[in-house]
Amino acid sequence: MTKFSSILPITKWFDEQVYFPLIIAGPCSVESYEQIIKTAEAISEIPQVSIFRAGVWKPRTSPNDFSGKGEEALDWLKEIQSRYKLNVAVEVLSAKHVELCLNKKINIIWLGTRTVSNPYSVQEIADALKGTETIVLIKNPINPDIRLWLGAIERIYKSGIRKIAAVHRGFYPFEPTQFRNIPKWELIIELKTRFPKLPIFCDPSHIAGDAKFIFEISQKALDLCYDGLMIETHINPKEALSDKQQQITPNNLKKILLNLTICSNKDNKEHLELIKLREQVDSIDMQLLELLSYRMKIIKQMAKYKKHNNLSVLQLKRWKEILESRLNKAKQLGMNQQFIKSLLDVIHIEAIRIQSERLNKKK
Repeated sequence: MTKFSSILPITKWFDEQVYFPLIIAGPCSVESYEQIIKTAEAISEIPQVSIFRAGVWKPRTSPNDFSGKGEEALDWLKEIQSRYKLNVAVEVLSAKHVELCLNKKINIIWLGTRTVSNPYSVQEIADALKGTETIVLIKNPINPDIRLWLGAIERIYKSGIRKIAAVHRGFYPFEPTQFRNIPKWELIIELKTRFPKLPIFCDPSHIAGDAKFIFEISQKALDLCYDGLMIETHINPKEALSDKQQQITPNNLKKILLNLTICSNKDNKEHLELIKLREQVDSIDMQLLELLSYRMKIIKQMAKYKKHNNLSVLQLKRWKEILESRLNKAKQLGMNQQFIKSLLDVIHIEAIRIQSERLNKKK
């Protein structure tokens, strides 16, 4: 493992056959001229950062959420390119956005997760990019559908764009987890295995949803030899108009980059298949724990209902039904029924303990 040092110019980075992580940093959204200039000034003093990212158009879930400054912000970003010698990246959602960026000489764009989830939108953007030398970063779709992600990459590639990178920002979780989005590292390893020359960046901010996890996720990505990081950085995250919980200050970004270590490409590629299998096990284990936690929350609700209706903790008929149905399912799946019986017994004992505790608790 080695520390960060100098970095190749962005114009050469995509053409060089060397491993060195590209660092992209900047706020979730352009909020004002003062905010974006102050953030860019601070980030420009961090030598590892070569691309300044900023959302101009923000596809928000609610119409009441801040949706970006729009076209006027492009002039501010153009000024940042000139004043601080930073490459600038902007998210686009339509062909019109591509046209506006090209007119302002902004030559790095990214496609967000919602856009990538819509092949029609991707094709529209791909058509608008024909004949340009734009660098395109493509985030994963909302769901862990590698074919949909690859489809978006292929559409951009067919438009003649050759400087393309995939950006891993996590996938929407079925149930609440400690992270905003499930990483599913094993899927990214599969992507790296199938397309070893495709640069893959990690967006730890959107995976985390909380600034306290940024270092942990960034280091995990570098341990897996990702080609770069995209980290949301704001001059004052507490006052950010969007995603304030996951943004960090330029000073904290500097500290994180100084403490991250970079893998040698050879270290992990030799055993990439084993790493992928381990990541699958880790991912499944985390999901199992989260589902067990959710199950116990429901058990607590059941205890409340039983107490209110004066019912006993142990419902023997229900327990027999659970055992029979789960063991039959285990048999269908080719699993060891004795193992499943032991597992169910342990879970049931814990459920009984929780319910007894709740029923005996005085108001």
